[in-house]
Amino acid sequence: MFAYVVLEVRRTLRDGFFLIFGTGMPVMMYLLFTNIGGSDGVDGWKTASMVGIAAYGALSSAMSIGTGVASDKTLGWLQQLRITPLAPSHAVVGRAISGSVTVLPTILTVMLAGGLVNGVRLEPWQWVALVLLLWIGALPFTLLGLGNGYRLTPQGTGVVNVASLMGFAIIGGLWFPLEVLPGWLRSIGEFTPAYRFADLGWATTEGHAPGVTTVAMLCAWLLLFGAYAVISYRRSARTL
Repeated sequence: MFAYVVLEVRRTLRDGFFLIFGTGMPVMMYLLFTNIGGSDGVDGWKTASMVGIAAYGALSSAMSIGTGVASDKTLGWLQQLRITPLAPSHAVVGRAISGSVTVLPTILTVMLAGGLVNGVRLEPWQWVALVLLLWIGALPFTLLGLGNGYRLTPQGTGVVNVASLMGFAIIGGLWFPLEVLPGWLRSIGEFTPAYRFADLGWATTEGHAPGVTTVAMLCAWLLLFGAYAVISYRRSARTL
């Protein structure tokens, strides 16, 4: 599996277009959301929005790997992969690990924008913990993107991923605080994986560890999306 991970990492890093636009768009969104109309008295919002937009960018990068997988399926790469001794679970895990390479640059660039442009100030350990938690916490969404890619066409994967991202961003409170949503929608949002994912960062910026509920719910979503990805990989053999 190690050789497979190295191969996929090299393929990912060769896509310079994706890396540039995948990291640039979240930074532009963050700076726009936090500086439009002036910046007086919004330091807390700049910090919270930094976490929310970094989480959104991480989700976007994590799930977009599914589009590449769907294209690989169309080109016959998955068919060749199936004749190797690589087990389905190992193939999914290996692709998820390689996909995490695209997540880290997005998180780092948004954090840099927060610290250097918006003047967000955190303790050194908070910056380190923030990056690591958001990087690792994006894994469930990588698996969701992979599941979509194994199951759907490239066009279908793109549409489903965009729709999922929009729902995660709005209902999960990544773009705007959940407090601005209606009560019933806010209650739903608190159970979404996106909200719990961003809560890893919000808890860190407040100076404490994420809550047990947040960690437990993310683990549950990880298992669910992981099972979905493995099942989709196995079923994709019927369409090859």
